[in-house]
Amino acid sequence: MEHRKGFVFGQYLPPDLSPFDKLFEIFTELITHTSGDFDEAISWLRELDEEYQLTTEDYTIDDFIEDLKAKGYIREEIRPDGSDGMGITAKTERNIRQQALKQIFGNLKKSGSGNHKTKYTGSGEEQTGELREYRFGDALDRISLTESLKNAQINNGSDEFRLTEDDLVVEDAQYKAQMSTVLMIDISHSMILYGEDRITPAKKVAMALAELITTRYPKDTLDILVFGDDAWPVSIAELPYLQVGPYHTNTVAGLQLAMDLLRRKRNTNKQIFMITDGKPSCVRERDGTYYKNSFGLDEYIVEQCYLHARQARKLHIPITTFMIAQDPYLQQFVERFTEANQGKAFYTGLKGLGEMIFEDYETNRKKRLK
Repeated sequence: MEHRKGFVFGQYLPPDLSPFDKLFEIFTELITHTSGDFDEAISWLRELDEEYQLTTEDYTIDDFIEDLKAKGYIREEIRPDGSDGMGITAKTERNIRQQALKQIFGNLKKSGSGNHKTKYTGSGEEQTGELREYRFGDALDRISLTESLKNAQINNGSDEFRLTEDDLVVEDAQYKAQMSTVLMIDISHSMILYGEDRITPAKKVAMALAELITTRYPKDTLDILVFGDDAWPVSIAELPYLQVGPYHTNTVAGLQLAMDLLRRKRNTNKQIFMITDGKPSCVRERDGTYYKNSFGLDEYIVEQCYLHARQARKLHIPITTFMIAQDPYLQQFVERFTEANQGKAFYTGLKGLGEMIFEDYETNRKKRLK
């Protein structure tokens, strides 16, 4: 009887999750959408439960809340108005970042050394398996003793052992680059206009990128800033709570702060990622006043953007712009901005934004930015 190898396909069975785990995955998603508002997230969860029967008589939303308390995901706190309420803990914030990383970048695991390799070889940290002749300045621990002794016997004979510099070979290694990245997030009012929530995907990308760098590339650095009428840095812990404000788009302020942050970094490889959906519409003058124009690509404002793009280029800081709106009249500005910096631009919607940023980050880490 002939036996053949092959595959047997069956019906997909989802993982058997506990009632808590099923609700917790939804809860963390809702917390991100509500910018950390626990009461609003639970209210949405109750509405979803009524519609989709997420719970049973044996395990209710109230049971879930008690488990959140017991497991340390939420805590009692006093609100700004003086009333009592519940808020999420650092444990929940960390779990939200991990879930964002899993959703956007896949289940990436921490590497052993926490660095990236480049295509350049030399006195790096990771062996390539390739041998070359010894050169002055090579570390002694790079010398391959077995191969060097074999060369000595071949070159000098076995009657009288003699090892010379010409016999020495070393195992080549790869340089490991470190990257300093600033992620700029637009929080102007247009990020929630026209019934489309653009800020939540931007936050999730930032949280996923932060989790990626801290777990897989801990020697890299990531600074995050937001820009509206002005620009200011935010910590990783603040990301779930970011909200859009009644702001114009001061791209210049964001670029100025990003370059200031990168000037302080010792890494030679530096880059700026900018997530925005709208045209620059605001600059701050030297006297502290604001010049604003919401009705078009104001020549004065966009020229300030081009100027800072060229300054970043002189500092060897490439800027990658992720334009999450696809208005044709904005493309000319983005193209000129990108040309001034010699950077890159992606015209993308919200779908696939995270994967695109991840791929670009990985690509940039594999080359030396000069």
